[in-house]
Amino acid sequence: MFPLTRLTTAVTVVVAGVCFMIPKAWPGEGMWLFNNPPRKLLKERYGFEKDQAWFDHVMKSSVRFNSGGSGSFVSPNGLVMTNHHVAADAIQKLSTEKKNYLRDGFHARTLADELKCVALELNVLQAIEDVTEQVNSAVKPSMSAAEAFAARRKIIAEIEQAAEKKTQLRCNVITLYQGGQYHLYQFKRYTDVRLVFAPEQQAAFFGGDPDNFEYPRYCLDVAFFRVYENDQPVKVDHYLKWSPAGAKEGELVFVSGHPGRTNRQNTLAELEYLRDFGYPFLLQRLYRREVALTAWSQRSEENARRAKDDLFGVQNSRKARDGGLEGLLNPQLMARKIAEEKRLREAVVRETRLADAADAWDRIAEAERKRREIAKEFLLLEAGAALDAAHFRIARTLLRAAEEKTKPSGERLREFADTNLPSLELDLFSEEPIYPDLEIVKMADSLRLFAETFGVEHPLVKKVLAGKSPRERAAELVLGSGLADVALRRKLYEGGKQAVDACDDPMIALARLVDDEARRVRKIQESEVDEVKRQAHAQIAKAKYALDGDSVYPDATFTLRLSYGEVKGYQENGRSVPHQTVLGGIFERAQQMNNRPPFDLPESWVKAKERLDLNTPFNFVCTADIIGGNSGSPVINANAEVVGLIFDGNIQSLVLDFIYDETVARAVSVHSAAIIEALRKIYDANALADEILGKE
Repeated sequence: MFPLTRLTTAVTVVVAGVCFMIPKAWPGEGMWLFNNPPRKLLKERYGFEKDQAWFDHVMKSSVRFNSGGSGSFVSPNGLVMTNHHVAADAIQKLSTEKKNYLRDGFHARTLADELKCVALELNVLQAIEDVTEQVNSAVKPSMSAAEAFAARRKIIAEIEQAAEKKTQLRCNVITLYQGGQYHLYQFKRYTDVRLVFAPEQQAAFFGGDPDNFEYPRYCLDVAFFRVYENDQPVKVDHYLKWSPAGAKEGELVFVSGHPGRTNRQNTLAELEYLRDFGYPFLLQRLYRREVALTAWSQRSEENARRAKDDLFGVQNSRKARDGGLEGLLNPQLMARKIAEEKRLREAVVRETRLADAADAWDRIAEAERKRREIAKEFLLLEAGAALDAAHFRIARTLLRAAEEKTKPSGERLREFADTNLPSLELDLFSEEPIYPDLEIVKMADSLRLFAETFGVEHPLVKKVLAGKSPRERAAELVLGSGLADVALRRKLYEGGKQAVDACDDPMIALARLVDDEARRVRKIQESEVDEVKRQAHAQIAKAKYALDGDSVYPDATFTLRLSYGEVKGYQENGRSVPHQTVLGGIFERAQQMNNRPPFDLPESWVKAKERLDLNTPFNFVCTADIIGGNSGSPVINANAEVVGLIFDGNIQSLVLDFIYDETVARAVSVHSAAIIEALRKIYDANALADEILGKE
């Protein structure tokens, strides 16, 4: 990334004989911490100047979904807005063969009609505290990488436990700047979340995979939930008011959400790993899984319903990673990264005060070589790509919980630390339906990947397959397991090591079979790769601060960030792409595509066409800096009013994982006016619209 200071200057470098001007920033760049917002930039560029109360209000109005995605409170009665595709996991779990809410939509007309979601957790950030000095003080220069990792894990667990005891909030230490800083995030945790409204998926995801990450778009990608405490809607002091007029061209807007992960601070060695192995290997898995789920879905309507959310996730990830790999294969993008790394390395050599970072890049490169050596074992065994079934994930959790919970919290695997157990248990004891036929398809596909990657003569492959084909073995494991029974899971979890050791469930036996090898490669990854890189990146971060000041944002970590930008169209292939579409465009697009799936309209829309104002703004684009995880983020104006809802980026935005460029990259949102128009005139949801507008 490029520092956001001295904006009028640039760095001139020569890479492979080509001269590049490296700017210090792009106008909308940055996923900013709420405890370090870009105040100076906003004041100088836009005349925007607000006190900390404005940022705190937006922070406490923003919501994180544990299923992946963002949201916001939009009424004082606990009403939460997010994307339909963020809500899809919860909607799928509530659906049955007879009630397909994902396909047909859902609308609770009264509080009594709202449906309680399965294992859905929402987190709302309340406070941030810098604990960098406390974490770093536990790591001594004389420690090996493994010792440093253990010491850091121990002190982080202690900090989290002490904070949780004091505040009664969920407390997590977040690693920022790849180890340059550590911040303690304190979250209010909600687990009674109920579905209020969702349109038909065909309206939310109109155009399907062909239009995904494209623009212009015509999607009502919105859903509403309500948060409860003590069986009553929660009363919140911080929520975002609604702008009926919505976003306007040229307007300054903000996005408050939870971007999942970016790699802008990665070194060249790290980017080369992703380009040459990480992304290609992941894409191989995604393509094969997409084929398997598509073929199975086409066998029956019920199969299609059961697999729909999984298939959407795979297709979405596949297209996103295709775009990311395209960026890594772009010589111009890589040249910018080469130039920035060259600038930093030369400065470190030149200035003796930065000498500690001199070999940081070489240490990262060595760690990446080690990462490549164990990558397949780590991804297939520890990350679970070889054993991809809900039954196996449950079995591994039970097996490891039985061992990890006997240790002090600071010595456990991270996911079993005391502060993480409530979320782990919520997921473990979820009543989410598990479909054996779908699980067999996924397990068989992953076992084939295992055998193809290591060969059928590999000792562990032979033990896992136990003399059977992948499909036969998958069926044997899934149908023979009793772990779909929540009561059994609870009994084993509460019974601890004695109960789990005595259990003869085939999935637990499988988890036991691979656990030593999985733990071995995880230990190497954590101590010889992650810890080495963490220490090296901390030194690079210090060098960056010394050179460029502290107005630098960290890479995304699925924690709350603030982005800003302008509502603005762009030029593509010599044509102007407008900043917004209108409701009438969805009918034109459907007609253009002869109403064939995925461009067919729900019946509710066809019937409502004559009632709609077809000139109502529908979707729009802005230059705000977003990435995966921002889905469901509110788009707000300078008065902290909702003007839109992030749901996608255009295809050109997929390189933002690695580098920001606002020339054609855009965030795509649903316009606030379209949401109200649809609620009132298509779905007869006037009470919900009134609540959103504050007219109760």
